[in-house]
Amino acid sequence: MFCLHIINQLFYDNHSGYMAPEYVIEGTFSTKSDVYSFGVLVLEILSGRKINSFNQVEGPSNLVAFAWELWNRDAAFELMDPSISDSCLQNQFLRCVHIGLLCVEDDALDRPTMDNVTSMLANDTAVLPNPRRPAFYIESRAHETKSQETKSSQNISVNGLSASLMEAR
Repeated sequence: MFCLHIINQLFYDNHSGYMAPEYVIEGTFSTKSDVYSFGVLVLEILSGRKINSFNQVEGPSNLVAFAWELWNRDAAFELMDPSISDSCLQNQFLRCVHIGLLCVEDDALDRPTMDNVTSMLANDTAVLPNPRRPAFYIESRAHETKSQETKSSQNISVNGLSASLMEAR
């Protein structure tokens, strides 16, 4: 987990977050690398924020992580740039966030092609697949801490009759 955090910091601090993870890590470039960059741009336009504008100790480390967390909480509207809120239709906004998240998925093979992206944008009735976890996503530390506290406070028992704590020596 710590190594992933370091890679995440290096990736977004030194590469502004527009470069696809497979290019940064392996030097592999394909048309799906452009799709990743497009997805980042879509999220930036919708939110009015830059990819690396997050400098929080707790919370998401970048715009992609922020968008993913909001999407999973069914709170994607919180991503909307206030300057577009009056002129933006809610269903179109959600569709664009959905497409942006599809474009920044971790595995390049899961990302749509640019032809598919333009088709998704042009056809409001086409059913979109559920987005998967984005590249370099690390759960916010606040969520992680609460999860660890909950786990450590739970008593573990095989039969439900005894209270045992499982801890390493």
